[in-house]
Amino acid sequence: MLIGRRVTVIGAGIGGLAAATALARRGARVTVLEQASAIREIGAGLQISPNGGAVLNALGLGDALGRIGVRGQAVCLRDFRAGRKVLELDLTRAGGRYLFVHRADLQSMLADAARAAGVEIRLLQNITDVTLGEAGAKLTNEQGARFAADVVIGADGLHSVLRGVLNPPAPPAFTGQVAWRATVPAEGAAAPRVTVYMGPGRHLVCYPLRGGTMINIVAVEERRAWADEGWSHTDDPAHLRAAFAGFAPEVRTLLARVDEVHLWGLFRHPVARHWHRGQAAVLGDAAHPTLPFLAQGANMALEDAWVLAAALGGHDSIEAGLAAYQTARRDRCVRIVDAASRNARNYHLRFAPLRLAAHGALRLGGALAPAAMLGRFDWLYRHDVTRAFA
Repeated sequence: MLIGRRVTVIGAGIGGLAAATALARRGARVTVLEQASAIREIGAGLQISPNGGAVLNALGLGDALGRIGVRGQAVCLRDFRAGRKVLELDLTRAGGRYLFVHRADLQSMLADAARAAGVEIRLLQNITDVTLGEAGAKLTNEQGARFAADVVIGADGLHSVLRGVLNPPAPPAFTGQVAWRATVPAEGAAAPRVTVYMGPGRHLVCYPLRGGTMINIVAVEERRAWADEGWSHTDDPAHLRAAFAGFAPEVRTLLARVDEVHLWGLFRHPVARHWHRGQAAVLGDAAHPTLPFLAQGANMALEDAWVLAAALGGHDSIEAGLAAYQTARRDRCVRIVDAASRNARNYHLRFAPLRLAAHGALRLGGALAPAAMLGRFDWLYRHDVTRAFA
């Protein structure tokens, strides 16, 4: 079905590049259109859990992923004030490797794989319009140039132009939360674990990157003041330090080293009702934006990419393949998005007696049945789309 087909992917992010590679390896002629002038070092850390790693393994990138990632050993939840351990989850029992990766390193690895598979990546291509017809799709960039494709895939993120073609407008809702993102050099050997400090109305996550030489920080605060979406908005590090001034000494020491930080508002977007029409489909954040509280954004995009390519390759028509893709993916993605939203509430308990009781229950559960605590995530981490969709 895919052999010789002209496929255009909008967006050279994680999902777009993975989809391009998977489609090209099934015989499609793939072009990726990326609005940036280069595949730059943007963003910071990502967590690639076993479900996302399964896709990269199936694409033949497992060894390369191991070279750029830090293999996570545990997730440790701690109380905000004294840093006392609440719960530790053993990630070595998650069903596969759990890796901490710099976004830029993963994107570069995927771009190299895409080019090796014959994908053409064209930069400075900001697509402003997509028109769908019986013969395929017509894309227009901001300079007015037009492109034709048999199939078009929108992997262009939160503000996807293609999602707007497939669905009516659905304004996002501000969650009342903002997030800071920063990286700092590690001082000494950084433990290969995610540490989450949970406090009233806020929490902070940190973990190592790049062989333990760098620490990734994501800090979330509940507030009424609205903030823009997107990672490009800089903020004064003093604001971050003030928000977490009451946290444990090790948190304050870590934040004292931050000299550059970005701030963005967290918005809840609905999962798209329509992921496809005709010869067009969306994936990743364009289909199902998620809050960052389960670290599954990149993993969902990788799963989407594999299932999309497999579905198109396994059906007699583009329309049937894209319909099968949405059917296979939508319910799982809705479940992940909902679970991520619940995590934020669990981290931010304000009423002190309730917070102490909740933390006490977690400590007890971790002491009596540590495997069961991690087992609650088996549905997420042990799901392997490459086996279900060969």
